[in-house]
Parts: sequence; structure tokens; C-alpha cells
Amino acid sequence: MPPTVESPGEPDRPRRRDAQRNRERFIAAAQAAFAEHGVDASLEQIARDVDLAIGTLYRHFPTRIDLLMAVFEPKLQEFVATAERALDMDDPWEGFCAFLESLFGMQAGDRGFNDLVSMRFPASDRTEAMHERLYRLIEANLRRAQRHGEVRPDITEADIITLVWANGRILEATSHTAPHAWRRNLHLMIDAYRAPNRHELPEPPLTGDQLYAAMVHLSA
Repeated sequence: MPPTVESPGEPDRPRRRDAQRNRERFIAAAQAAFAEHGVDASLEQIARDVDLAIGTLYRHFPTRIDLLMAVFEPKLQEFVATAERALDMDDPWEGFCAFLESLFGMQAGDRGFNDLVSMRFPASDRTEAMHERLYRLIEANLRRAQRHGEVRPDITEADIITLVWANGRILEATSHTAPHAWRRNLHLMIDAYRAPNRHELPEPPLTGDQLYAAMVHLSA
């Protein structure tokens, strides 16, 4: 009987399995680190947390953005699905409120996700595309509620983003003592968005360029 000929790819399979396990360990450690410390969490500490070399981390994730996107891709997909479900709700006001509740709930307990949606990283095409998609969903939910006369017409996407910034600060201050306090503040603002409550505002909304520059400044 002729000897069994091993497939040329066979010796690589254990190495590929090890590499996949290492990738998953890095993602799990990074998820915890980013949630606690934000997007600037130490990559060296993430590598130490899984007892692997920083060079191994960089082989899997050549840049911090690569690691961020790997960590937050599931949450971003959840956000997209939630935003699309809100657009399908019969009541535009209820859909708008559900959308904001979901967005702000995802911020709670996850400083990294808060950073990612609050900041812009102009050098990264991946995050720029991600932000454009998120803003289109914000715009769609907002405009739908405005067309039905539920949300005051002078509210803009920039007002939603500035509310995201404010919520991030509230979470930072209260997460250890009153972890659900953000919901009170969110619903106070939602009431302020209602069309019947409208009063003239003393300042215009941020322009698109001003908003973008502010988000880039936050990432600097």
C-alpha cells in the first residue's frame, strides 16, 4: 500500500487555528479595555492581558483603527438594525424616541463606543464610511419625525451629535453612582425636541463643517 500523502496545507492548519484563537483573545481583551478606558486604551496593556507580544497584536491589527473596527463591528451592526427598525415603526415619534433610546443605551457602559461615534478620524476611510452611514440613519429618523410634525423643524443632525457628547459626559460622571441617570436627561431633551414645545433658539445649529471640525478635535 502506498504511503499516505499529507495535504500540503495540513501543517498550516494548527497554525491557522492558533492565529484565529489569538485574534479572538485580542478582540475580547480590547473590548474590555476600550469599554473602560476609551479608544486610547493602551495596546501594550491589551497584549499583556492575553500574554502575547505586542508584535503579535500588530500582525493581526496593523493599526489601532483596525482593532477598533474589529471590536465594534457587532455593535455597529446592532445600531444599524435598530435604526432601521425604528424607521419601520408605525408612529414616527415613537420610532424617533426608540432610536435615540437605543443609541444612548449603547453608549452606557462602553466608553470606547461613545468615543467612536463622537469622534472623526479623517485618515481612516473605514471610520469615515461608518460615520456617513450612521449619520444617514440619524437623518432618516429625524426627518421622518419632522415631516409628520412630531419634532420641531429647526433640530438638525448636529443637535443629535451634541446630545451624544453631552450624554457621554453624563455617563462619565454618573456610571458608578447612578448608572441609569442618563435616561432622565435624555427624555428631558426628547421633550424639548417636540414640535409643540418650540421656542426660538438664541444660536443657529452647527454647520456640517463646524460639526466635523469639532469631532476631529475630540480625536486629537
